[in-house]
Amino acid sequence: MSERIQGSLVAIVTPMEKSGALDLARFDQLVEWHIESGTDAIVVVGTTGESATLSATEHCVLVAHCVAVVNQRVPVIAGTGSNSTQEALEFTQSAKDYGADAALLVTPYYTRPSQEGLYQHFKLLAE
Repeated sequence: MSERIQGSLVAIVTPMEKSGALDLARFDQLVEWHIESGTDAIVVVGTTGESATLSATEHCVLVAHCVAVVNQRVPVIAGTGSNSTQEALEFTQSAKDYGADAALLVTPYYTRPSQEGLYQHFKLLAE
């Protein structure tokens, strides 16, 4: 997407079933409600969306599912940040492959990288 994403963006929660599985039916209802209510973009699997507690498989399933449900009605911004540069790279590439419009990245946490380390982390992800 070459256009600037702006307006009211929702960092959508990730509903879970009592078993701990993703509740995709409820997720779909939330997406539809937010779009019908006028949101300008959906942020999926950000920190509000349980990114720290989802498995890598669940993370990718949710991004792909969100892109399919939204169906280009509004931009989808996929949370792809991680403490691991390699994992962030894999999440960012998969989000791109699934059709997400943008990636939401975070600085690596716990490892306290230097300024050069931060630069290299984001440089690699941007390439």
